[in-house]
Amino acid sequence: MNTDKRSLLIVSIVLIVGTIAVEPVLAQSGFGAAGAAADTSRTLEEMLNYAIDDEYAARAEYEMIMEEYGEIRPFSNIMRAEETHISLLEPLFLQYGYDLPADSSASHVVIPESLKNAFEIGIEAEIANIAMYECFLAGELPDDVRDIFERLKAGSENHLLAFENGLQRYQ
Repeated sequence: MNTDKRSLLIVSIVLIVGTIAVEPVLAQSGFGAAGAAADTSRTLEEMLNYAIDDEYAARAEYEMIMEEYGEIRPFSNIMRAEETHISLLEPLFLQYGYDLPADSSASHVVIPESLKNAFEIGIEAEIANIAMYECFLAGELPDDVRDIFERLKAGSENHLLAFENGLQRYQ
């Protein structure tokens, strides 16, 4: 399956799963990866906004999970990685003359009902994040933006594996 068809399939799955089960608030608000999946004509500025909003949301979600369930791995490690992802995106806003959006992510996340559910939500969030970056990377991008998006996608692929491994404890 070529990359464009794979990306379209992943985005379709994310839209279906995300809007029904995992990220109803994010999908309704046009925030982060769910918003990016619903937006078919994204500018560079919009892509950067969706990307940083999604990284903000991941960090906020993992912070809230740790407040509720304690500072446990992989949430503690991944939350710090999300901070790194944000710090990689921030200079791009300055580079291209865009305003850095405020972090309003806390109003877009919900504390999971159980730790098992937290791992499931982490998996779905990372799948959505990966799909978002795959869609962005399928188009024309400046080299520096492409490099950052590729790095962030690779990081999300690692996070996905960590959450899948964590969920195995509950099977």
